[in-house]
Amino acid sequence: MHHFNYKNGTLFAEGIDLDQLSKKVGTPFYCYSEATLRRHVQVFQRAFGGANMLTAFSVKANSNIAVLKILASEGAGADVVSGGELKRARAAGIASDKIVFSGVGKTAQELTLALQENIHQFNVESEPELNLLNEIAISLGTKAPIAFRVNPDVSAGGHEKIATGVAEVKFGIPWARAREFYAKANAMAGIEVKGVDVHIGSQISDLAPFETAFKKVAVLVTQLREDGCTIDRIDLGGGLGIPYGDSPVNPPHPDEYAKMIRQIADPLNVQLIFEPGRMIVGNAGILVSKVVYVKEGAERQFLIIDSAMNDLIRPALYDAYHNLIPVKEPTTNERQDYDIVGPICETGDRFARDRDMPVLKQDDLVAFMSAGAYGAVQASEYNTRPLIPEVLVNGDQYCIIRPRPDYEDILKRDIIPDWIK
Repeated sequence: MHHFNYKNGTLFAEGIDLDQLSKKVGTPFYCYSEATLRRHVQVFQRAFGGANMLTAFSVKANSNIAVLKILASEGAGADVVSGGELKRARAAGIASDKIVFSGVGKTAQELTLALQENIHQFNVESEPELNLLNEIAISLGTKAPIAFRVNPDVSAGGHEKIATGVAEVKFGIPWARAREFYAKANAMAGIEVKGVDVHIGSQISDLAPFETAFKKVAVLVTQLREDGCTIDRIDLGGGLGIPYGDSPVNPPHPDEYAKMIRQIADPLNVQLIFEPGRMIVGNAGILVSKVVYVKEGAERQFLIIDSAMNDLIRPALYDAYHNLIPVKEPTTNERQDYDIVGPICETGDRFARDRDMPVLKQDDLVAFMSAGAYGAVQASEYNTRPLIPEVLVNGDQYCIIRPRPDYEDILKRDIIPDWIK
């Protein structure tokens, strides 16, 4: 569910007319619905019915501090994958004891920062990382609470680039060596073994791979406890998908997801940690763009819009689908197939091919739906296009929570050495 609907022939974000908002903000821009953000995190947490759990929102999905602050006010923590994301989470008021640190390439500087912040958990992904974390923790006179991210070799995810639980990807430690790794960690002076972490992919629309992976984790927890490890947490990652409009199959409801997990995890008496991202913010955001030209090709019609792959890279990167609708509700049934493209000088700057759309004309506004996750966070200034702004809506209020820089802001960041005349 989301709060983007037509009213009197115009698309609204909650109580805000997006046609009028575009005149004030300029296009393209991202727009987020606070009501949708709050509803999604509430629905997810209610599904677990008071279980001992931590909802560690995946900051990489949407790292705007205003968004993080909304989720923090609903009791959510943060799953971070860099020192910068850790800083953002703390700036949003997320308590250190609600932060878990994931990722395969944590640097010494980042590990030190996280230890100094006294975070809830490090999700360790390799033996070299374990050794470095142990050394730093000892030097600081502390212990690092850890879970190993174990790779269960379970295939899941909507695209090969977002499947993370199969064998021989960069994530996690091999399943066959898990007990060996835990035994080593349990003997280290700077390490405190706390749990097991697993994350099998993103945009998953079926409970079966989750269930397969989580049952394997439950067996491992029992084995590790027999080996003398204290395991009182399981981090089950994220990955639950959202409907983008390109598939007749809708992802499971959080209630179904929670029921399956509770059946597996309740006998273990552990804290459950989750890292939802897309399912919280995906449908809470849209990208509003304007038609620049309608170009007649030899055999195709091109809808050239003012947003590009530097603003929303998912279609170019993952062949991702986003439903695209006019901001002005169509008044006729006239349709046209368009190749929807942006102004970047790359053939890959294409959002859709042969997309059946209402007939559109120059200066019409369109909205990419389900764009709240992995949209603004992956934006760039390629072709020296100003970074796309973000707008938050709350009822009939709006705030620009990341402004669009002007060209002077962009150019002044470049420094010309003195020796160049």
